[in-house]
Amino acid sequence: MQTICKQIEEKLKYAFSPVYLLVLDESDQHNVPPGTESHFKVILVTEKFAAQRMVARHQVVYQLLADELSNCVHALALHTYTPTEWQQRQQIVFPSPACRGGE
Repeated sequence: MQTICKQIEEKLKYAFSPVYLLVLDESDQHNVPPGTESHFKVILVTEKFAAQRMVARHQVVYQLLADELSNCVHALALHTYTPTEWQQRQQIVFPSPACRGGE
């Protein structure tokens, strides 16, 4: 059986042909039962974002992952960049904040 993390990764690869992609399951940092796949961080770098603002980028990813978001995924932190933006950031993404005890 394919994990949700792998499913998200495959959909993003197919849709965006990313220069860089990282999908992290951060569920273990939250108040969920062990083995739950519900909280994810995505770093997605692709040329396809070149003419899009951040909100539009996020909307297209949310649309692509609508099934996951309406079922098992509770939280999705998106970090979306063009290759130039990623290079300017020196490929740094800050860690996710600590869970405050909720879901």
